[in-house]
Amino acid sequence: MSDYVDELLHVSDAGDPTTGDVAIQNYTINFGPQHPAAHGVLRLVMELDGEIVERVDPHVGLLHRGTEKLIEYKTYVQALPYFDRLDYCSPMCMEHSWVLAVEKLLDLEVPIRAQYLRVFFAELTRISNHMLNLGSHVMDVGAMTPNLWLFEIREDCMNFFERVSGARMHANYFRPGGVHQDAPLKLLADIGDWLDTRLPRLFDDAISLVADNRIFKQRNVDIATVSRDDAIKWGFSGPMIRGSGIAWDLRKSQPYDVYAKMDFDVPVGTRGDCYDRFMVRVEEVRQSARIMKQCLAE
Repeated sequence: MSDYVDELLHVSDAGDPTTGDVAIQNYTINFGPQHPAAHGVLRLVMELDGEIVERVDPHVGLLHRGTEKLIEYKTYVQALPYFDRLDYCSPMCMEHSWVLAVEKLLDLEVPIRAQYLRVFFAELTRISNHMLNLGSHVMDVGAMTPNLWLFEIREDCMNFFERVSGARMHANYFRPGGVHQDAPLKLLADIGDWLDTRLPRLFDDAISLVADNRIFKQRNVDIATVSRDDAIKWGFSGPMIRGSGIAWDLRKSQPYDVYAKMDFDVPVGTRGDCYDRFMVRVEEVRQSARIMKQCLAE
């Protein structure tokens, strides 16, 4: 029985023979790719000391599908649906990157209304993305209720996607030179009402449950801290680099479509920990709503 326990605890033979103390090694587990919380996106070989992750050996590339090779045999428009699937959490943002590249190659001028529509739905996509991230985050650290409320918001976003494109996730809405079709005026009015009423009510209620919660802070503050220098060295981007205190946002530094006309702030963290990255995304949701309201006003 003792041999079995020693094997479970990874007890090594090395120790102090004078005191009888033994050296206990850290525990190694696999996180993913077939893990309920990993979604098949990667495999992490994790070395744990209790609940502290001491070391990680990442294995990436499990979602590589040869998209670049596949679209070599497609037209510019036929290639577009592949980009929805590059990040199913942010489909229209992925479409945006493709159409911008094509327009630059072809020197196309995009009508101003189409630019506003693309920015509008890109920000709606960003809100939907952050609902998934924030909801999964709070659930992974032990909270359940906020995730359900945040997914109500995500459901609203997907209903709006369906009304403008016919699809809830893989919208295939953007086009080189503009968008597939104009947005129905009733839809834009409904989204405007949603931005003023339902979104802030649900979102603020959900975040208020965790933002100042003692247990939530204990599980996030000073956890997985990344310094400014390390964030740059490791090639961080998006909320990851902004969480480390660097106000890097392509919508500000290299604005495209009508982002140069938008008035919004770039939230940043101070410690570069899990809590900062969480709160950066929280504020980014509010800034996205701010951008969308400006688009509607135009």
